[in-house]
Amino acid sequence: MDTYPRYHPAEDRYSRMTYQRSGRSGLALPRISLGLWHNFGDANPRETQRAMLRAAFDHGITHFDLANNYGPPYGAAEANFGQHMASDWRPFRDELIISSKAGWDMWPGPYGDGGSRKYLVASLDQSLRRMGLDYVDIFYSHRRDPNTPLEETMGALDAIVRSGKALYVGISSYNAEDTARAAQLLREMGTPLTIHQPRYSMLDRWIEQPGAHESTDGRSLQDVLDAEGVGSIVFSPLEQGVLSDRYLNGIPEGSRAGSDGRYLSGGQITDEVLAKVRSLAPIAESRGQTIAQLALSWVLRGGRVTSAIIGASRVQQVVDAAAVGQAPDLTEDEVAAIDAALAD
Repeated sequence: MDTYPRYHPAEDRYSRMTYQRSGRSGLALPRISLGLWHNFGDANPRETQRAMLRAAFDHGITHFDLANNYGPPYGAAEANFGQHMASDWRPFRDELIISSKAGWDMWPGPYGDGGSRKYLVASLDQSLRRMGLDYVDIFYSHRRDPNTPLEETMGALDAIVRSGKALYVGISSYNAEDTARAAQLLREMGTPLTIHQPRYSMLDRWIEQPGAHESTDGRSLQDVLDAEGVGSIVFSPLEQGVLSDRYLNGIPEGSRAGSDGRYLSGGQITDEVLAKVRSLAPIAESRGQTIAQLALSWVLRGGRVTSAIIGASRVQQVVDAAAVGQAPDLTEDEVAAIDAALAD
């Protein structure tokens, strides 16, 4: 196991971040959370991972978001985080929100994918072993499994909370109709749905649109979450770097965008998209922000979104994103200017 000098977090860390309750729950989340999807697998230096985790906490980011198959390879992000937990974070466990998920493929065979009770419970047990934890703060059903009754998936989440292996439960990427039904089922079981994790950005606004993703509810996902008192924490708010200055002069050599299109599935790097991103620069500059910071402020505008998950490959990205946690909300004129800049 790697050994590091004892970590002493910044004493003023909680004055550097704003926190918001998740829906009608008592759980407060930092406005910016750190996701461990891309850069905490075995291909990334552990020293860099450690530095980013420390920088995040020093700036008030108390929530680290994981999933069973984050890596690469699958499970590596949780295993690596477990080592960081042992060396740095054990004394601060009660100051952290640690989340994990299951729903996508994790191991071969019929029990390593989907939304069955068998898979969710087994996956969480594996995640806890990898991270060296007794419980996670939030456990998510990572996707709606059409082959498993929703009653079974929500029943598994309820059982997980009652077992003490998670304090809160959430769902990810469910449409409005399934979200409303999931919230109802969990409410009847006595384990409220605390949070939803959807994809959301300036370039992907599906959570605002009634009927998105084959929902027959008639309401948008945002409207359902408001009505049910469920918080939201959005992923890909920067569209994997498209909503920044990263690609304005072309795709950098050696970047993931040039070799693996999965990472940009919601915002392709086209001339049209880049023109829209460039048009955001004056708005960001007028607020003293970068384009990326403006994009984070946009998803957090008005308080309907509880927190935004950022990915990072270096410390400065974490620090810059954390600054958005205390940035002033967008004005109506700024929101209108952004809409005009992005309009087709």
